[in-house]
Amino acid sequence: MSADLSQRLVPDGLWELVAPLLPSFNSRPQGGGTAPLDERAVFTAVVYVLTSGCAWRHLPETFGVSPATAHRRFTAWTEAGLWRRPHRAVLDELGARGETDWTSAIVDAASVRAKKGGSPTGPNPVDRGKKGGKPHVLSEAQGLPLAVAVSGANMHDSLALKPLVRGIPAIRSRRGPCRRRPVKLRADKAYFSADHLSWLRERGLVPRIARPGIESGERLGRHRWNIAWLFGYRRLTVRYERYGSHFLAFLGLAATLTCCKKLAKLAT
Repeated sequence: MSADLSQRLVPDGLWELVAPLLPSFNSRPQGGGTAPLDERAVFTAVVYVLTSGCAWRHLPETFGVSPATAHRRFTAWTEAGLWRRPHRAVLDELGARGETDWTSAIVDAASVRAKKGGSPTGPNPVDRGKKGGKPHVLSEAQGLPLAVAVSGANMHDSLALKPLVRGIPAIRSRRGPCRRRPVKLRADKAYFSADHLSWLRERGLVPRIARPGIESGERLGRHRWNIAWLFGYRRLTVRYERYGSHFLAFLGLAATLTCCKKLAKLAT
């Protein structure tokens, strides 16, 4: 693998944040023993699968990691709950620099086809009832993803609102204590209900949710680009993972990379 490609996929700044968070694994000697894995090469291979959308079996040999090894380590990292940690670490770095905008948060979702079914998936009402999944994202005002979730395509968007709000991590701030509460929460009419309005107000959030029959969801227009980053990662445009935890892992990694791009711009 060329140094340029490796650096582009996993810059030094990202690796410095990720490396201390990786769980340790004992190598399993076979015959005369095996050399320890190059963790950065494995992590870079996972990032390549996410960004390129390629199947594991098509992972280029230039990564120096076999497809089976890369997939096995990805699975082990997922089971160890890795993927939320680097996302939180990058958010903390941005928050400490005053680069998170808490004036509002935006909740949105998208539907993707699930090629291999699995759970959670369901019949997609906008795709002729074919099996599909749905990534859900809560972003801050500038589009940085703060919390993510996945569901079946037949789950109503509104059911993800409360879990996403609860999932906002406590993020470092430039001054004072950590913060996890935006001022406003924006969403389209799919999320409107009296229960949601009261629930948000009880938590000190100002709801800005389009009212059905009164306000058009287009009022959210200029804020909806916040989920556009999702489709820059080709492995997320179609769900190939049988396990929802694996699809969520890729979604969490994409959120990390998206936040890391903002961090990299600050360094230039």
